[in-house]
Amino acid sequence: GADLILQALPWLAEQDVQVVMLGSGKSELEDGFKWAESEFRDKVRAYVGFNVPVSHQITAGADILLMPSRFEPCGLNQLYAMRYGTPVVAHATGGLRDTVIDVNYCRSVESEDGTGWTFDMADVGGLMHGLGCALHMFNNEKEEFQKVQLKGMERDSTWNTAAKSYEQVFEWAKVDPPVTG
Repeated sequence: GADLILQALPWLAEQDVQVVMLGSGKSELEDGFKWAESEFRDKVRAYVGFNVPVSHQITAGADILLMPSRFEPCGLNQLYAMRYGTPVVAHATGGLRDTVIDVNYCRSVESEDGTGWTFDMADVGGLMHGLGCALHMFNNEKEEFQKVQLKGMERDSTWNTAAKSYEQVFEWAKVDPPVTG
């Protein structure tokens, strides 16, 4: 999903934000990171490569983490981010769907359990919508944004909690066995 961030950069440059990107992989994306840094000098910094301590420092220091992954079987970065108090904007796929609880949905059912913002379509419009919602709250609803930060920090992502969820799935499977024949 790094290409989605690159596509969104002209829009991002018009917002009151700074973007820090870290990663390595496809040369065209690495070149895109370098282009973004030169094109939007006062808005974008890019670290081409991977460095675990630096990635944690960036995540902990950020106001919002973008994870527009098209495929994410598990994902640890969003869990680190939430623990650091950095809400997440993520494409709702795989482990991201399971761990980032959408603020907008929670508000629609009068819940304050949201830990970030998700978008269903892995495209630049979806990313911009999710990030736009996050930026609106960050800029205009500071107390609500702080609640999202705290909810993420309070999230129990331990194996004990995950195991209980798996046990529940198995219990449901016993109640509603598959149809054979």
